[in-house]
Amino acid sequence: MAKKSDYFGLSYIVSVILAIIPFTAWICGIVTRFSEGKIVAGILRIFFGAWILWILDLIFMIVKKSICRILNV
Repeated sequence: MAKKSDYFGLSYIVSVILAIIPFTAWICGIVTRFSEGKIVAGILRIFFGAWILWILDLIFMIVKKSICRILNV
């Protein structure tokens, strides 16, 4: 069985594919933050997640196998 990663516990490859596509990374990042109970981080992702956090999420997903945890508010 594949090791679970971010984005709803999906596998690493599926999470990277979702992180590469800007729209899906934005939506998945928002839903992930709200499901973790991090309301402020979810709201910040709505406004700043389109470009800035998308690039950070992509880099973190490839290098650390986890989405950006900078906004753990």
